[in-house]
Amino acid sequence: MRSVTPVSLAAAALLAATALLAAPATAQAAPPATHPGMTWAKMADGPDGTVRVGGPGGSPSNPYQGDTPASAVLPVLCLKVDGSPVPDGITPDFYAGWAQGTVAASRPVRGSRLNSRNAADSVCQAQFGAGWRMAEFHDGHYGPDLGATGGWTFWAYGTLPAGTRLWTAIDDQRANPWD
Repeated sequence: MRSVTPVSLAAAALLAATALLAAPATAQAAPPATHPGMTWAKMADGPDGTVRVGGPGGSPSNPYQGDTPASAVLPVLCLKVDGSPVPDGITPDFYAGWAQGTVAASRPVRGSRLNSRNAADSVCQAQFGAGWRMAEFHDGHYGPDLGATGGWTFWAYGTLPAGTRLWTAIDDQRANPWD
């Protein structure tokens, strides 16, 4: 049996401290988000438990620069894509595609907490589970085999509160809190 001496413990502690000091600073938390973020809202209830979400109507949505300061506290528009087929009564098009899944509103969070897409997705995953993520402007699909994507609004299964703005991502513009 090998005995541990005070010298070997001190050497191990020194080695561990050296490794910690040499570690990159990437383990530190990212700074809070400060950019205005794009928000959407429920636009309509549809057939078979569906809902249409988007930016038009009510408060304007700005997919180019964001429309809501990062200091605002709002739910995240969460989406779980599961390949759901288009229900009868919905005809997807460029401006109102089918998201092939379910949407839900997270608990309200301050936009400054959404300092990366991963941080935003983690809000949805923490509340609803694996496979959930923040919904994105282009999540609506249309056309043959739903092979094309559009924007501005989309349909999905789900229930959302009326009159509530929801943090929503956009991948090709600087209109997210983390931008």
